[in-house]
Amino acid sequence: MNYTINQLQIFLKVTQKKSITKAAEELFMTQPAVSIQLKNFQDQFDIPLTEVIGRQLYVTEFGEEIALIAEKIIQEIANINYKTQAYKGLLTGKLKIFSASTGKYVIPFFLSGFIEQNTAVDLVLDVTNKTMVMESLKNNQTELALVSVVPENVQVEEEIIIANKLFLIGSQPNRSANIPLIYREKGSATRAAMENYFLTHEGSKRKRLELTSNEAVKQAVIAGLGNSIMPVIGIKNELLNKQLYIIESEGLPISTEWRLIWLKGKKLSPVAQAFLDYVRKEKTRILDEQFKWYMKF
Repeated sequence: MNYTINQLQIFLKVTQKKSITKAAEELFMTQPAVSIQLKNFQDQFDIPLTEVIGRQLYVTEFGEEIALIAEKIIQEIANINYKTQAYKGLLTGKLKIFSASTGKYVIPFFLSGFIEQNTAVDLVLDVTNKTMVMESLKNNQTELALVSVVPENVQVEEEIIIANKLFLIGSQPNRSANIPLIYREKGSATRAAMENYFLTHEGSKRKRLELTSNEAVKQAVIAGLGNSIMPVIGIKNELLNKQLYIIESEGLPISTEWRLIWLKGKKLSPVAQAFLDYVRKEKTRILDEQFKWYMKF
């Protein structure tokens, strides 16, 4: 057998995404290039690694076993690189953070300086909804997570980052009684806060739309499809450009706090601990430089 590290990486990504197209997008390769490398890798085995039924790609049982080995090999190669950098006196390793979706407006400002100072650190930032974030933390898929609501039934430690303020937002400054409400998907912390607010203040029987990302909700509100309770931290430009307006409402804003959390008692890796120390040291400066506009709300 004469397979390459590149082929292992491509095969592993295909098994993770169950799609050549999606694997190509993440690897910044063309679909034909991924298909060719996948075929060259498959040609070295007498047993199928994948199969296509209809238009869906499936990984065979044998393929799953090979994928596990490929993942270990790729990790060991990464460890070689980390060890090399460590001998040069550099902080090395992988910093993996799962963030609730609106956290994408917060966490990059805390990461940029840290990554600039520690060029041998690899960053993986996974942005998803709160439910998936907590599952990843409980399953030890990530050391650190960014959330705005403290999870139930999971003991964690935390570092508060910044307030999370949610207002009723519309494309017009005044609220119409007939305009529908736009909700996030189930599992979203914003969705839960919005449902609780309207149940408390106006009852639950309201016409609604449901969208699966904060960005989709934002664009729908701009288009006039409805109003929504949204974190104001994600709509700075739209407020300045008067594409969106804060609609004054009793009981708003809803205020929580963005926080980095990790499992209670967990010994963090040197990279994760170094990032946490950096956040504690630089938080005041970063908030003053990047979020001064936000503090007035």
